[in-house]
Amino acid sequence: MIYKFKSKASGDIIMMGPTGDALLRALGRSPAPKGIIEPAAMAAAMVAIEQAVLADEAARAEAEQEAAARGEKLAPREGVALRQRLWPMLDMLKRSAAANEPVVWGV
Repeated sequence: MIYKFKSKASGDIIMMGPTGDALLRALGRSPAPKGIIEPAAMAAAMVAIEQAVLADEAARAEAEQEAAARGEKLAPREGVALRQRLWPMLDMLKRSAAANEPVVWGV
């Protein structure tokens, strides 16, 4: 599935299924083809995204430390980090909250 997030306060964001699913799970939602994030819920959504990014980075740092303790070097991360993937959504939520506009997908 491909997600297309829309808001009147910013440009559209398109995410591939796995990234969109991870985003929605970070927000405490089940992946769904349609949905809305109301302006009142955006502050909590932004905090949830930031916590998911920090958890991802902490897990990577821990894996690097464990590999170093074994005298190994962890392979470079494949692809784009979660921070880079979710930054556009964080920006969309900030703009949408400031404009009091919802973020929708699948509509």
